[in-house]
Amino acid sequence: MKFVDSNNGTMPPKIALAIGAHADDIEFMMAGTLLLLRRAGWETHYLNVANGCCGSRRYRAAELIARRSAEARAAARVLGAQWHPSFVHDLEILYELKTLRRLAARLREIKPSILLTHSPQDYMEDHMVTCRLAVTAAFSIGMPNFQTTPARPAIDGAVTLYHALPHGLRDGLRRRIVPSAFVNTAPVQRTKLAALAEHKSQQDWLPFSQGSNAYLKMMDTTSRAVGRLSRRFTHAEGWRRHFHLGFSATDIDPLRDALGSDYLVNRRYEASLEAEG
Repeated sequence: MKFVDSNNGTMPPKIALAIGAHADDIEFMMAGTLLLLRRAGWETHYLNVANGCCGSRRYRAAELIARRSAEARAAARVLGAQWHPSFVHDLEILYELKTLRRLAARLREIKPSILLTHSPQDYMEDHMVTCRLAVTAAFSIGMPNFQTTPARPAIDGAVTLYHALPHGLRDGLRRRIVPSAFVNTAPVQRTKLAALAEHKSQQDWLPFSQGSNAYLKMMDTTSRAVGRLSRRFTHAEGWRRHFHLGFSATDIDPLRDALGSDYLVNRRYEASLEAEG
């Protein structure tokens, strides 16, 4: 693979892709960062792997897929991002070759230099497997001998992966997940809420499935909690940057470069990494 990054004199394309497991995952934990990147002149893309077919006791699967697809399209329009269709059912996001080939094809078509996706640790398997698929798909983009579905040629270029915080800000064993950086989402909080509000079918489902009786308030509360962790921002999203080996020639941080003062490195986290050697 030929890596191209800003440290060797050639600027990578200003394209960012957010990959979530389900419609509304991006809005909860990633949309503020996506909006700021768009404000900074980046082309932004929006992809949910699963179609949301299981998230209702009210609608049959086919009707729900159509509803959630339309809601996701509307949310992507609010975010100013290009929407991409889902391709598996809920609870069928498996770390398997068929799904990996399809996701890798999408990455080769979009050619992102920033990829936003789930935390490797989360309360839900769909989220964690989506993370694993995204990492492997990004790793494979420059490998001509890895066949995608549909067939897409390998591409050159660096891609930097950022992992969002898990829902609830803890892993499945209730341990706190600490971000390596914070993004100030206060300037775009209203738009982020407006995008989440497009997912009307979820506002019926979550009170039953998870006891969430205030869908928009839950997201707002989460962003305020991450803001408090930053000790600087009122609303924030937290990120952990993936190790660069296999993805870029050098240890670049394009999100920091793109967002400037709206990006805050967690010095305690970085110091802990240095202490580990």
